[in-house]
Amino acid sequence: MAGPKVAVVGLGMGRGHARAAAENSKAELAALCDVDEGKLERYRTELECPKVYTDYKAMLDAEELDIISVSLPNYLHKPVTIDALRAGAHVICEKPMAMNTAEAEEMKQVAEETGKHLMINLSYRFTGAAKVLKRIVDAGTVGPVYFVRTGWNRARGIPKFGGWFAQKKLSGGGPLIDLGVHRIDLALMLMGDPKPVTISASTYDHIGTRLAKEQNKPFDVEDLATAFIRFDSGATMHVEASWALNTERAEEMFTYLYGTKAGLCHRNTGEGYDFEAYIFGEWGDTYVTSQIKDLPERENSMDHFIDVVADGVEPLVTAENGVNVMRILDGAYESARLGREIEV
Repeated sequence: MAGPKVAVVGLGMGRGHARAAAENSKAELAALCDVDEGKLERYRTELECPKVYTDYKAMLDAEELDIISVSLPNYLHKPVTIDALRAGAHVICEKPMAMNTAEAEEMKQVAEETGKHLMINLSYRFTGAAKVLKRIVDAGTVGPVYFVRTGWNRARGIPKFGGWFAQKKLSGGGPLIDLGVHRIDLALMLMGDPKPVTISASTYDHIGTRLAKEQNKPFDVEDLATAFIRFDSGATMHVEASWALNTERAEEMFTYLYGTKAGLCHRNTGEGYDFEAYIFGEWGDTYVTSQIKDLPERENSMDHFIDVVADGVEPLVTAENGVNVMRILDGAYESARLGREIEV
């Protein structure tokens, strides 16, 4: 029996998904779609993909596809995902799930109506460090988690400055929806996916606005967001996310969990995109800080989704996980707009 036929819409972030599908023995890379014809020809040749399209609707009309990767700017996530689901495909959609919670809930509803998987590419769940820490939490080693600090800060790192990322009508927001979404979701996974109850947040745009003015670039989102979240479990979380901040490290990603028995840490190594894990706590009469060694390799999210569709593997990220993160993002932006704590 032939494996699932995969298509990728958007060859920016989608390049990795396309390459993974082409190299996966269980699947067939059947089509690529992008408005840039140069990219299409380059990746058609490199990945030996038989069909390319500049219009995703034409692709949906012409091809019978099992999996579609939606790797497009945020404002296109909802319409393209819904069209793909209704065309009969399972969908892996880039983060954030959508521009807001209402869009995310509509996407989830269509997935349920069509009986298709909708997985959001909240890829930090797939890191080896995250998987080991999740096992430690689930084993009861940490005890109930009552406080979390999580964040992703860049000293200077506005993505594709002048493009869609920094335009709210296209992105939905700045570093909170772009970077914070990953660290919030990872924290939620380790906490057992509690539901948010209240949020108090602030956003700032001092550095980004100045840089945009100096370089004559469009910029109407935040460059820093902070939030404090209370959950139905009684736990609380502090969040930071920045593209431009006068801080020590060029790039810092961190998630600290504090439980009644022990604490855990997931953070980037140096200033790169490799991750390490630590556990802290009392062992007998000694307080110990220990790095967890021999972490497993990071799992590719496209390979995982192919396993979900081909073999019935339980998805590591669900549409509900994506909606839950969107509720927090929406709540944080609304709290910042109003200047007060709000109920979620």
